[in-house]
Amino acid sequence: MSEISETASGVVWQSSPPGSIYDYIRVASFSIGPDGLVEQWSRRAVDLFGVTADEARGKDPVEAFMPADLRERGHRRVKEILDGKEWTGLVPFRVPGEERAHGIAEMYVMPSETQSGERAALCIVVDVRALRRIETDLAASQAIFGQSPFGFLLFGTDLTVKRANQRFATVFGGSADDHRGRTVHDYLARSEADRMTAALRRVLETGESVTDLQIVGAAPGARDRRHWSINLYRVHSGSGRPVGVAGLGIDVTRRHNAAREAASARRNLALLNEAGARIGNSLDLEATARELLDVAVPGFCDLASVDLYQGLLTGDEAPPGRWGSSHDVGYGAGSAELRRVAFASAVSDTPLRTDEGHGPGGGCCGPVPIEVGAVHRYPFNSPCAGALRTGRIRTVPGAEGELVQSTLVVPMVAHDTVVGLVQFSRTKGSEPFGERDRALAVELAARAAVCIDNARLYRREHERALILQRSLLPPGDPEAAGLDIACRYLPGTAATEVGGDWFDVIELPGHRTALVIGDVMGRGLRAAVAMGELRTAVRTLAQLDLEPAEVLSHLDEIARGLGAPIGTQQSRTHKSRGPELSEVYLATCVYAVYDPVTRRCTFANAGHLPPVLVEPGEEALLLDVPPGMPLGVGGEPFEEVEVELPEGALLALYTDGLVESRDHPLDEGLSAFRRALTDPARPLEDVCDRVLTSLDTGHGEDDIALLMARIQGLPIEAVGDWRLPREPRSVGRARELARAQLKGWDLEPLIDTVELLVSELVTNALRYGEGEIRLRLLRDRTLVCEVWDAGLVQPRRRRARDTDEGGRGLQLVGLLSSSWGSRRTPRGKTVWFELALPDGEGTAEPTVEQLLSMF
Repeated sequence: MSEISETASGVVWQSSPPGSIYDYIRVASFSIGPDGLVEQWSRRAVDLFGVTADEARGKDPVEAFMPADLRERGHRRVKEILDGKEWTGLVPFRVPGEERAHGIAEMYVMPSETQSGERAALCIVVDVRALRRIETDLAASQAIFGQSPFGFLLFGTDLTVKRANQRFATVFGGSADDHRGRTVHDYLARSEADRMTAALRRVLETGESVTDLQIVGAAPGARDRRHWSINLYRVHSGSGRPVGVAGLGIDVTRRHNAAREAASARRNLALLNEAGARIGNSLDLEATARELLDVAVPGFCDLASVDLYQGLLTGDEAPPGRWGSSHDVGYGAGSAELRRVAFASAVSDTPLRTDEGHGPGGGCCGPVPIEVGAVHRYPFNSPCAGALRTGRIRTVPGAEGELVQSTLVVPMVAHDTVVGLVQFSRTKGSEPFGERDRALAVELAARAAVCIDNARLYRREHERALILQRSLLPPGDPEAAGLDIACRYLPGTAATEVGGDWFDVIELPGHRTALVIGDVMGRGLRAAVAMGELRTAVRTLAQLDLEPAEVLSHLDEIARGLGAPIGTQQSRTHKSRGPELSEVYLATCVYAVYDPVTRRCTFANAGHLPPVLVEPGEEALLLDVPPGMPLGVGGEPFEEVEVELPEGALLALYTDGLVESRDHPLDEGLSAFRRALTDPARPLEDVCDRVLTSLDTGHGEDDIALLMARIQGLPIEAVGDWRLPREPRSVGRARELARAQLKGWDLEPLIDTVELLVSELVTNALRYGEGEIRLRLLRDRTLVCEVWDAGLVQPRRRRARDTDEGGRGLQLVGLLSSSWGSRRTPRGKTVWFELALPDGEGTAEPTVEQLLSMF
């Protein structure tokens, strides 16, 4: 249809714009003359029937375009029309050359007259298929607008509402027609309306659709905020001209809430996962509290603090808060001292306030801040004290004018024991705490509480193990004949368990010394106990004066016994399971025996690191001592190596903590250790300090034990050594030699006692021993007398009967000497006794009763 516009000259006719209804209908026309033949044929008739004007003019339309079976009826209709009768109806038509019907046309025939007054007809034809398409499109459009369950709007090019469906009107009120002419500003707040307007304009200008535009608003008369997802697309006419923008709105409030809940659940799960990975990595109470706050702030809250019972931190056996089924806490709760051990804030460095009942509900936002490290008490009636008493979480609103919006006060409960309190706070403007947040807060506090309680138990065991271990180590720097000794022991840090490292210096008969160092594999109190058992066993075996290899063999049996079956009664009850085994203890050990007379040292090694020897003027070297298997493995003999040590040489025994750590492999540590011993002439204490400062001994991963000895053999003038023939007169000769030697040493007060005891030992060697007799006197811190022979029978002290003529010699030796004994040698045995020097603590003279008791 043409458009009409007003101008100064009058009415001006214009062509119809693209997208007119006629573009869709495609109306065709032709005329029939008085003879019933086609006279005029329009161009749209050419498009509709597929016949040109030249082909159609002068033809009978019935014969040309109608099927044969309908032609008779068609001729009657044409005759009626030429007689002046109008007719409207559906007419099948075919394309010339085709027999079957090609389509159906709706035809309107109007009678007309020629210039000569003859009857003619004008035919207007519409393709029925085009009409059906229009009807279908209209029905679909109506279905979308009228039957859609979603709000639907059609905006014109001026961005006003042209049409709204009933669903939209149901939400925003009124009828669908009431919304015509409105804009988005009539429905939304200004900020959201501006966003929507910008999106409409962009779609109208570019033709690019907008999907899932999130708009927030409220329906008229409603307070709750709704969330809508808006989809916008440009609408065109049939010719492609933009006529507006269609908008489809879906209420996604439930989906938004569900997504928010899901996001909150994912956040909480992520926090719990992070908490599991980060909380409890150290066995330190304060560090665990800080790890909790590192997880909570800012992921869960804006401010947080942790208070622990002061008694727990000072090492009391149990914390003061015990929470049972009655939900009552034990003594002192609510008024017991707590220490603020950690604080974290994402908004300020200001500490949380004390619980003074300030603010609504007695909030924890009083006027006085609590600094980290401060010891404080919560008032008995405060929410914090109540949470500690009951073991239940409490929500405390923030005070008016304060930064904090609300606080969750959560007791830290582990194994029914309250160990402290954690407070999570959110500031104003943050999302309020919900039930899910309360559950998460309880879970976070519980996880941290278990870790803190474990740390408390570990620290208690660590301290006990450390006390036990230190009590078993030699006090100070021990003394030994012919040796200058220095030692160091560094326990692992509080973050690691106590190990089983130990060392010992044991005096043996003949001024010999046993040097021992070992390491029980494993950590904790049980390792320390095992170390103590092995150390005691070493001292016991050393008193038997066994060879080093024999000592290690016996230790191996003892170590295997530490892992023997336990719980016999339980194994009888559960026969199918067999005996339950305790932890198998393995240990490494070096046992060395040094003789200051010969300056020879005999080594035996059970899987330990080799000793280091530094000879004067030489570089440090690792002694080639066969390592053998660790103690507790069993089945393998141990080898001995005898090394002659020069005067002034330096011998070092050590554990692996000195030369090995995560950052330094063993080879590097051994090389560094040897380099640190390049100046052995310095004082031994300085050498020890140099070793500890130059090596990486601060790692704290393992205990460190270091035993160093400088060789100082007995001088020749301090040794008297004689060989006597196996004959009776050797007894008198032994007394003469001993008397002369004691006079040379200025030890006249001991001459009588030594002559008597030497006579007894040499006499026993003649009576019960074999082979040549050897007498040796050694003077160091004490006087030692040794009598050697080739006999294998060990002397045994016994009580003589009244009628016995002998058997009282060893009793006399025991009474007059400070100690005595015997040991096997490679070629027999040695019987010895020891006397204190006159300038030392002398041995008390035996009483008359003691002497008479021997007869």
